[in-house]
Amino acid sequence: MSNSTITEREVKEYIKGKLSRYFGVQPSEASKEQLYKAVVMSVRDILLEKRQAFHKKIKAKRAKRVYYLCMEFLLGRSLKNSLYNLSATDVFEKVVSSYGYTLEDLYELEPDAGLGNGGLGRLAACFMDALASGNYPAMGYSLRYEYGLFKQKIVDGWQTELPDVWLPGGESWLTQRTDKKFVVRFGGKIEEKWTKNGMETVYYDSKDIEAVAYDMMISGKDSEAVSVLRLWKAKPVHDFNMKLFSQGDYYQAMSDDNDADLLTKVLYPADNHSEGKLLRLKQQYFLCSASIQNIIEDHKHRYGDLRDLPKLAAIHLNDTHPAMAVPELMRILVDEYYYTWDEAWSITTSTCAYTNHTVLAEALETWSEDLIATTVPRIHAITKEINRRLCEQLWNRFPGEWAKISRMSIIESGRVKMANLSVYGGHSVNGVAALHSDIIKKSIFKDFYDFTPEKFTNVTNGIAYRRWLCQSNPELCKLITDCIGDGFVQNGALLADLKKFEDDKAVLTKLGEIKLAKKKQLADYLYKKQGLIINPNTLFDTQAKRLHEYKRQLLNALNIIDTYLDLKENPDLDIQPKTYIFGAKAAPGYYMAKQIIKLINYLSEDIKKNPKINEKLNVVYIEDYNVTVSEKLMPATEVSEQISLAGKEASGTGNMKFMINGALTIGTLDGANVEMAEAVGNKNIFIFGLKSNEVDDIWRSGYSSSKYYNESPKLRRIVEALIIGFNGQSFSDIANYLLTGSPIADPYMCMADYISYNATQRKISNLYVNDKTLWNKMSLNNIAASGIFAADRSIKEYADNIWNLKSLSDKK
Repeated sequence: MSNSTITEREVKEYIKGKLSRYFGVQPSEASKEQLYKAVVMSVRDILLEKRQAFHKKIKAKRAKRVYYLCMEFLLGRSLKNSLYNLSATDVFEKVVSSYGYTLEDLYELEPDAGLGNGGLGRLAACFMDALASGNYPAMGYSLRYEYGLFKQKIVDGWQTELPDVWLPGGESWLTQRTDKKFVVRFGGKIEEKWTKNGMETVYYDSKDIEAVAYDMMISGKDSEAVSVLRLWKAKPVHDFNMKLFSQGDYYQAMSDDNDADLLTKVLYPADNHSEGKLLRLKQQYFLCSASIQNIIEDHKHRYGDLRDLPKLAAIHLNDTHPAMAVPELMRILVDEYYYTWDEAWSITTSTCAYTNHTVLAEALETWSEDLIATTVPRIHAITKEINRRLCEQLWNRFPGEWAKISRMSIIESGRVKMANLSVYGGHSVNGVAALHSDIIKKSIFKDFYDFTPEKFTNVTNGIAYRRWLCQSNPELCKLITDCIGDGFVQNGALLADLKKFEDDKAVLTKLGEIKLAKKKQLADYLYKKQGLIINPNTLFDTQAKRLHEYKRQLLNALNIIDTYLDLKENPDLDIQPKTYIFGAKAAPGYYMAKQIIKLINYLSEDIKKNPKINEKLNVVYIEDYNVTVSEKLMPATEVSEQISLAGKEASGTGNMKFMINGALTIGTLDGANVEMAEAVGNKNIFIFGLKSNEVDDIWRSGYSSSKYYNESPKLRRIVEALIIGFNGQSFSDIANYLLTGSPIADPYMCMADYISYNATQRKISNLYVNDKTLWNKMSLNNIAASGIFAADRSIKEYADNIWNLKSLSDKK
């Protein structure tokens, strides 16, 4: 069934059939919840039909497929996106309205599929959309977490974590594949024995867990392709022990179920204790083993010869969480199909590729070798052999350079370095922005770049702009269409044509009107959601991203404190009224991040106590920030805060979503901000602060935050205010962090960049209040320059330069 042939009659038949089969009701009797599930299952079936047709095409063309492994996919809601991509919104709206509801009513019933933490998971979700839109054969792999990351509740300013229950409303999208089950082994002992086939590995006393597949279909925009996201659920291999249960040993009888259940219970369990570390490691291997077994079984069934795997499959490791895919693929090739080590290694390294997402050395994943040895003994043995052969190569290539070889080794001082395993175990390593890719070649992977420079490349991140512009901001989408036609919906590069209207006063006026309308919509939404009161006539300045020290929400807060102190001294001060909006979750065990959240919330409450000041300065913290909230926030934002310390942010994608909705960026030359500035021109972006090379120079010469404190009366006043506190709470610990922290004060240089940041904020306020026409012109130029940051472009670069993957589109 093609998108254009979905008729009102067919939709009614789909929905009527689902309501009758699953709920035993007629449409006239159905509740809103029943209708929602019937609509979801109907859309799912349409996608399944499309997927089956596309699968036949892949098979007929013997086409290569990409398999994208990631611990998280931050999907958000799917119904609106799926209907839009199927061009079926209007026909479903007609049918649903005939039953007395609107699609918007049904959208609000869908929980966010919070199977991700932030940028990494959202990028993976955008890529699945772009792969389908580009008609590429693709499958994503992750885990079917029972609970998402967590629901954030702010209690007395402090982040509290509650379970994120998404399955009751989200499971309608999932199709259980009872034909796709694989056994994953943990623990026990291994023994190698010679047989007629060669060396065989025998397992003793292992704890076996079954991985069961659940498939979710992800549509592309008016495409033939449908991407499949396969999520693994853990189940016990053995049947329920009725004998133990009958004897009253209930706990032991349920232990197998409980052990399996834990594996896919929660995304990113806290790992600040040994049990959490073990569970995370087991989750990672469970994902890798089930996925690689599935890929190999499917390839054998379709094509037979595993030596053709690199020609027909690309396995992509999105960050280091799936790094054990490398030794797992080796295990299957050597242990189960009896390939020689060299043959297996050639297949593995020609098939796997790795994307790095961090420049922070401390964020590169390492595991205790002892933990790996006891948890996955065969993987440990294979990783040791990979490491031995790597070191042998390195000794021949870099004789006598022991420090270099030690840095490059996969196992060092009882730690297994997953990034090194990922780099060595694949044919390609890419960063996610030009600056990031350049930095990793000079820093964390300099030694590997010396060794195999041909592996290293760049693919700048991109966003599913049809979701973040066309669906989230239909008013702006209509304006763009009125100006340049709708070709940009399929080809983001055509947004550049909008620049022709940069001096068209009618277009610029309309652009300003649309922004105000989106601000009013956001204000209404946040009042209903959280009781937040926001004046839409203030300037909306937003920082929405994971709460981390290097992202520098603290720098933003210091500037707000400065403005607050000015207004306390003179409440009649003539300044541009501003609303500062924050949306962020902190990792549950990350104390400093949580303390910064508390500072922002207490500062907000303190400001509200003075209504006159609050009219000019408002601070709001959006509780439980997620994809659905961001779809309303991005179009309403006027200033986008991208203020990480230069050299620390890999790329960012929120910066791109704000940009395409016409927000102006205040940012450092970090991550993709660099390419955004190149695309839009320095006159249309507010760049401040130290550059990455200047940061490096200061660290080498010795950074002292107290120097900036002593030289700046502003900073002294701000730090003193922290010590005194807000809303009855002292934040002297944050003051100490900035001035006397251990092992180093102010590790992300808020003090060094503050004066530049503060001056740039004042420049922004002056422009906003004095020249709205120029502001709107800059906004239009940002929209026009944003097409290069489409996920479609990113995926084409991956397909052409890394995966050697062909689109199966029939379009010329």
